Amino acid sequence: MTVPPAVLTVAGMLTNSLEVAMAQRQAANTPNEAVIAVRGLRKRYGSDEAVRGIDLEVRRGEIFAFLGPNGAGKTTTVEILEGFRTATAGTVEVLGADPANAPAHWRERIGVVLQESQAEPGLTVRECLQLYSGYYRAPRPVDETLALVGLREQADQRATSLSGGQRRRLDVALALAGDPELVFLDEPTTGFDPSARRLAWEVIAGLREIGKTVFLTTHYMDEAERLADRIAVIAAGRIVASGTPQTLGDRNLSAARISLTLPHDASIRDLPEPLAERAQGQGGGHVLIESHTVAADLHALSGWALARGFDLDDLDVTRPTLEDVYLSLTQSETATETARSQR
Repeated sequence: MTVPPAVLTVAGMLTNSLEVAMAQRQAANTPNEAVIAVRGLRKRYGSDEAVRGIDLEVRRGEIFAFLGPNGAGKTTTVEILEGFRTATAGTVEVLGADPANAPAHWRERIGVVLQESQAEPGLTVRECLQLYSGYYRAPRPVDETLALVGLREQADQRATSLSGGQRRRLDVALALAGDPELVFLDEPTTGFDPSARRLAWEVIAGLREIGKTVFLTTHYMDEAERLADRIAVIAAGRIVASGTPQTLGDRNLSAARISLTLPHDASIRDLPEPLAERAQGQGGGHVLIESHTVAADLHALSGWALARGFDLDDLDVTRPTLEDVYLSLTQSETATETARSQR
């Protein structure tokens, strides 16, 4: 969905500054408050049910990552939270209001960075921010916003001449023009090179540092792991897992993988007995061992190698990555849903 950025902020022209100030003061006194609370959310398009009764809670001041494959219901859910679509069933509260029927001042309390947007033609970066700030009764200072997103040096540069990464930072700046409490970031670093992505991550992390709540959608697992306090995964219209990056899908309880290469005169049968039973040959003498007792297994391996007089030069210990867990969760749910639909 591509929407001109001005559409997202024009409602702020009707803002009652006293109401906004009171809401912000109340928010500051309730740091653990749920700023997004969703119960039993469903969305149908004719006979197709895109969202199938999901529950979500996002707490004030956290970065919350919402992950899912294309067609999982992620975009539909986010557009309902932003007030661009209405739910078929269930309850949705964002900053204490139903987005579908929220009062005018509610719009000023959120900022939206869409996956695609267009720069205002002919305006510099500073002029873009001044234009958008004019829609609000109590905007964030322009220079302060430029510093926050790292665009002070480009302030007098035409917005249309910015690089991709700089253009994305301008999108974030425009979303912050009204000093919102909650910021939606939709695929903020798609197409970025590694350096630009790292700079964008610093900007996003900076939002948390100044007390903003961030609702992030991304297809990059390293991005979610680096930035998110908590994650929810949606697949086939259902939430299939939620937790921290470390605990999602019981990742913290999963077996570690010990890999090594055996010397030429050794085989799996020569390994210490408990390890030999779990070892799997990978070809070329490479061996993989799943372990729930890493310290004990490494001690046994090192003692075995020392007794035989060789080193374990390529010994490596890894745990399932967030991407491993994500793929397992989403592929399993997609396969289950496909089987249901074929019955």
